[in-house]
Amino acid sequence: MSGRSFGRVVAALVLIGLVARAEDVAAPAVAETAKVVKAANDFLGTLDAKQRASVSFAFDDEKQRVRWSNLPVRNVPRAGLKMGELSDAQRASAMSLVASALSQRGFEKVQQIMDADALLKNNDPANPMFGKALFFISILGTPSERDPWMVQFGGHHLGLNITIVGEHGILTPSLTAAQPAMYESNGKTVRPLGQENDKAFALLHALDEGQRKQAILSFKVADLVLGPGKDGKTIQPEGLKASAMNDRQKAMLLDLVSEWTGMAADTYAAARMAEIKAGLDETWFAWSGPTTCEPGKNGEAYFRVQGPKLVIEYAPQKLGGDYKLHVHTIYRDPTNDYGRGVIKK
Repeated sequence: MSGRSFGRVVAALVLIGLVARAEDVAAPAVAETAKVVKAANDFLGTLDAKQRASVSFAFDDEKQRVRWSNLPVRNVPRAGLKMGELSDAQRASAMSLVASALSQRGFEKVQQIMDADALLKNNDPANPMFGKALFFISILGTPSERDPWMVQFGGHHLGLNITIVGEHGILTPSLTAAQPAMYESNGKTVRPLGQENDKAFALLHALDEGQRKQAILSFKVADLVLGPGKDGKTIQPEGLKASAMNDRQKAMLLDLVSEWTGMAADTYAAARMAEIKAGLDETWFAWSGPTTCEPGKNGEAYFRVQGPKLVIEYAPQKLGGDYKLHVHTIYRDPTNDYGRGVIKK
């Protein structure tokens, strides 16, 4: 068969759906990236020259890349544009940019974390460390549907590092935390990181006695081991290996992980979950602290999920007097934080 004839056969197979072209498979992610790029350019279009200079950094600016933290900006200064210095229209456009790279639930968590910080401000109006006005946005590189660039957004208890590389949207490393981690809003109880807690306790209780003994560490872990400032650090996997779980337990573990991976826009999150599923049997679940939790409230236990391309930590904090009301979490990919693994390919 000639090359031309072979090409016609392949084209025919594509038409009847028997062969999927690579560009068709990647099309949803490409469209997602185009949406994020448009949102970035729309936001930049609302700024004057001085503001654009303040928000823009070189993609290889390593000092800016690591300028994120769980601490208030008074303790760890951020750079970029501060929400409190933007007009209403500019602030709305900035938040639209953040939302464009996230799922609906992911953006809702961001809003709930910011609302929690606003409560701290409302409870202590003279305190200069808290409030929605103190969240910052920055852009590293030039928004592009092909070349790598990055959006950073965060402040106290929030650090999103969103790297876009073509059809890839990478959300690692990112920090989501909350204080208060449970509060009332419009007559409803809000727990920004409540599903993370509830799904972890459900998984622990789904283990048999032998599995729990493996999962529960013999020592206390009080805070994030690989939190802000720990780029490039590694820890030894501990706890219960997923290869020792049954299918139901593995599904629960993946559902727990989805609370972090699912913050990204759906097409980005789907690709990320496929990576994690591929290494599931080499993924570990570790626990430190109390094994019971009052329904509808956060527990006091630390837990970690660690695999070949994944580190998740959840760490309740004593600061403030109640572990249930102050939570830190971190989400990393040791092979691809800031998109470095994809960029190298």
